[in-house]
Amino acid sequence: MENRKITLSYNDGQGNQEFPVLPGTLGPDVVDIRTFSKTGMFTFDPGFLATAACESKITFIDGDLGQLYYRGYPIEQLAEHSDYLESCYLLLNGELPTAQQKSDFDYMVLRHTMLHDQIHNFFRGFRRDAHPMAVMVGVVGALSAFYHDSLDINDPHHREVSAFRLIAKVPTIAAQAYRYSKGLPFSYPKAGLSYAENFLHMMFSTPVAEYKVNPVLAKALDRIFILHADHEQNASTSTVRLAGSSGANPFACIAAGIACLWGPSHGGANEAVLKMLDEIGSVENVPAFMEGVKNKTHKLMGFGHRVYKNMDPRAKIMKQTCDEVLNELGLHNDPKFKLAMELEKIALEDPYFIERKLYPNVDFYSGIVLSAIGIPVAMFTPIFALARTVGWIAHWTEMIADPGMKIGRPRQLYTGAQRRDYVQVDARR
Repeated sequence: MENRKITLSYNDGQGNQEFPVLPGTLGPDVVDIRTFSKTGMFTFDPGFLATAACESKITFIDGDLGQLYYRGYPIEQLAEHSDYLESCYLLLNGELPTAQQKSDFDYMVLRHTMLHDQIHNFFRGFRRDAHPMAVMVGVVGALSAFYHDSLDINDPHHREVSAFRLIAKVPTIAAQAYRYSKGLPFSYPKAGLSYAENFLHMMFSTPVAEYKVNPVLAKALDRIFILHADHEQNASTSTVRLAGSSGANPFACIAAGIACLWGPSHGGANEAVLKMLDEIGSVENVPAFMEGVKNKTHKLMGFGHRVYKNMDPRAKIMKQTCDEVLNELGLHNDPKFKLAMELEKIALEDPYFIERKLYPNVDFYSGIVLSAIGIPVAMFTPIFALARTVGWIAHWTEMIADPGMKIGRPRQLYTGAQRRDYVQVDARR
């Protein structure tokens, strides 16, 4: 139905007001309240739980049906048939690439993976025990001090060059943050390796022996990158958009997104899964722990999801990947992974968890996979940031290219003191 409107009526005798209803291609319609401020009032929506802050063509989520689409393509199909860089091209450009376009895109990303040599001095300014996310926030933000030739946000070519640089250099920064914390020499990107293979090479290779990338592990990591590449208007993406709305350069905006992702309520979920497994200790303790979950004395991490009220569509893919990795490495009998599989078994069979739809989510399985690969827990969130960089830059680019872009300026419901006059200090009681 075209030209739908919603009518707002007051119970104090004021006249009614009408606001247009805007339809999307998928998902709920939205009420356009841009003229609501003319009433002298604002809407109140803490956490933006019922507010569409932008229009976007990038990612769609239906939490009730368990659907996640990148540019209209179901995540399950991309994880099975695509690779991370092809998914990056899709998110940035709106369509899947031709063979030549993919070859050119892959080449452009891989040729930008090196860092300016002076950037290494930034790492040496941090303590060895600094959290890698602290290092990433600082170093990514500092990229704007080295790449002045692509900072005109109104130039489409500059935006494209910045996108390539960010997608290419963030894995290098993440890997070097890890190696610095271990006192290892920096390992540089290597020609001939894929995006995921290069990351594993930069993480684990040594100067004294050739490092051979396990293709099963590289494929698993590539899937993790795809599944975390974007997730609509989440906290960190909204942070990038808000920072970008001021005209800030893209490196600063992505650094802001990394800082937001660092929060335990956002990017630290798979890290929390491993901490939970350590706290449980062994398979024998699982039944008592799950009873504690039911009694609200223990918190179950990696199960259920704020957005997905059904099965997280990414979890099924990661479960398959988890099984592949554990089989490849012969870890099914490892105590920690046996413990995780017992948790999964109870959650999928116990009516308490089924009725509450507390299914294992992507964080549960990705945490197990990353741990099995040998990636330390402190690097889980940096890997999330690495994967999400393309989503952030896609949203930033979409916003900057919008001729109707406005600087973000949320309003508030003020509940502080009313006007009062200053009192000299010796007269205060």
